[in-house]
Amino acid sequence: MPRWLAGTIVGRILPYNFGMLSPASAHRFAETALGSMLLLVTIAAQAVPSFDEVRRAHIPSEAVLLDRNGELLHELRIDAGARRLPWVALPQVSPALVQAVVRAEDRRFWEHAGVDWRALGDAAIDTLVRGTPRGASTLSMQVAGMLEPALRLQGARRTFAQKWDQIGAARDLERAWTKQQILEAYLNLASYRGELHGVAAAARGLFGKDASGLDAREGALLAALLRGPNAAPATVAKRACIVAQAKECSAFDRLAATHLAGTPRIDAAVALAPHLARQLLGPDARRVRTTLDLRIQSVARETLQRQLAQLSARHVQDAAALVLDNATGEVLAYVGNSGAASSAPFVDGVKARRQAGSTLKPFLYATAIEDRLLTAASLLDDSPANLVTPSGLYVPQNYDRDFRGLTSVRTSLSGSLNVPAVRALMLVGTERFVDRLRALGFDGIVEDGDYYGLSLALGSADVTLWQLANAYRTLANGGVSSRPRVLPAPPGVATRVIDAGAAHIVADILSDRSTRSVTFGLENPLATRQWTAVKTGTSKDMRDNWCVGFSRRYTVAVWVGNFDGSPMRDVSGISGAAPAWLDLMNALHRGDPLAPPVSRPADVVAQTVHFVPPIESEREELFLRGTEVAEVSAKPSVVAGARILYPADGAVLALDPDIPADVQRVRFSADTESAGFTWWLDGGPAPIDGAGFWHPVAGRHELVLIDGNGRERDRIRFEVRGSLRVSGP
Repeated sequence: MPRWLAGTIVGRILPYNFGMLSPASAHRFAETALGSMLLLVTIAAQAVPSFDEVRRAHIPSEAVLLDRNGELLHELRIDAGARRLPWVALPQVSPALVQAVVRAEDRRFWEHAGVDWRALGDAAIDTLVRGTPRGASTLSMQVAGMLEPALRLQGARRTFAQKWDQIGAARDLERAWTKQQILEAYLNLASYRGELHGVAAAARGLFGKDASGLDAREGALLAALLRGPNAAPATVAKRACIVAQAKECSAFDRLAATHLAGTPRIDAAVALAPHLARQLLGPDARRVRTTLDLRIQSVARETLQRQLAQLSARHVQDAAALVLDNATGEVLAYVGNSGAASSAPFVDGVKARRQAGSTLKPFLYATAIEDRLLTAASLLDDSPANLVTPSGLYVPQNYDRDFRGLTSVRTSLSGSLNVPAVRALMLVGTERFVDRLRALGFDGIVEDGDYYGLSLALGSADVTLWQLANAYRTLANGGVSSRPRVLPAPPGVATRVIDAGAAHIVADILSDRSTRSVTFGLENPLATRQWTAVKTGTSKDMRDNWCVGFSRRYTVAVWVGNFDGSPMRDVSGISGAAPAWLDLMNALHRGDPLAPPVSRPADVVAQTVHFVPPIESEREELFLRGTEVAEVSAKPSVVAGARILYPADGAVLALDPDIPADVQRVRFSADTESAGFTWWLDGGPAPIDGAGFWHPVAGRHELVLIDGNGRERDRIRFEVRGSLRVSGP
């Protein structure tokens, strides 16, 4: 006979018979009738799911992000309907809770075979004769009801047909499972309060601890919730006191008032990579293993938090860090921001676009060296420059507002001098530099070179920490680039982006403590125990600090600033991001033996050079083969590069009619201070005064720079527009 038919018969007959009998007679009849119908239940036995199947079907509401070794990195809720934590084995549940649940829900659990006939008879009498409904479901019956959709409540109480089917299902369950398995399943499947399903979620959500750590009172309180998950705290406390068989209930009143009054809260057990977790986890990705290293991730977070604490008085609220393995491109640490103390905890500082500052300079000089426009010993002019661009006058300044005259490329890059970098970009060309940056992975640079202009040398483009870190990793790998990755996979396709020799020379410059001291001094946060190459950067108005560098094994990138774009107070890359970079790099190499610098490529040669005049000390310098020189002379290079600086070719100057004519003047300038140069304007000597000023005249003009030998060195065309004020009589 099918179980549903047996349940229907019982449901039709029992109410009629019980309603006609006295309580004593009804009790005897109930025991006899229920016992005799055991045969129907046995005949109606059906297959039940195995314990392992039920356990595997338990899906937590939290997805987990794991590190490379399988350690938990982050726990993230992805199911908004309920809170379920991972299944808890019975030995990991507090014995006090287990005892309380059995005492409250099924005193003869260890004795019966799924149905407590005595309790069921008593419940039937109370329901049908006395008119006081109460349940008599055993733990086995309750688990059966949880497993079969047809047996779940349809309203306030189950129908008699459902109840009878539940009895049969419970007996089936007892034959297939052990008592321990039934109890374990019950604890993990039961609803406790609100959205808390399962003992793990209940223990964490109400008491902030694991199920194994519950004491006797907490266990009694959870057991009391099973009868009324959303009952008032006072009601739950009263029942908990009964469950615990306590003589004094005030402690339960306090416990319930403290832990049941508010909304249950479950904080993530581990929350070390929130931004990466939100990228990778979801309904179809509940357990994701990454390339990150738990130890390195923890050190990176702690390092940023410590550095921000030291900078808090200077209006610095946010930071981010990234650590890459040079050889594989695997991400070992990904810290999107400093956590709860951040001004915007959900903003991912690794992927946020910010102005690059001086961090793009190494790629500019690498391009100039690769194109053989410059060598590491070439001299660049670090002097005031007023450069006319299509968008206006551009006047680059060094960080310290000082100028050093002629300086080598090595000194200019390691000392992060701005004016020489702008002059280097004038040689390379903005379009060529934009192409190089795009090849390095800076895909946010979508405009042409004219859009950025000469300020691109000083980092006017917006970049991400992710892009910067991998670009520096490209330098670490000798100019070969591949995509970084956060998921275990074979290495991606590698592409040569920078000439190996040029990359090596730039890396050597970035590791040079001696020439770096020109700007930063000998004692600074860029000096590590291991060989490292590193560059800092600070954007306009101190809105962004960067420090990016690499050792033989790792690339470390750090950003410090404010997500709202507000400027920091007197914080540069060397004082903001660099200390955190240093701590991270030293931690990564703690205990490692000192490693020598990377080996020199075949097309790089060393040559002793001296400067005439001795602008810099004699030293051994690195060159691409074929570009090496033994002597660097300042005078010929200045003359050879002579050209007109102002006005720029194609410039348009405007006369102001409200300013007297004799006050409006233009001074022609060239990038040479050598004697003998003269100016010709519109086919004849330029009418300039003793101080070198020309009184502008409306119209189109042609200006020529003539050297002492009468040779033309440069020619430009410009226009003056407007009219002058006419003075009255």
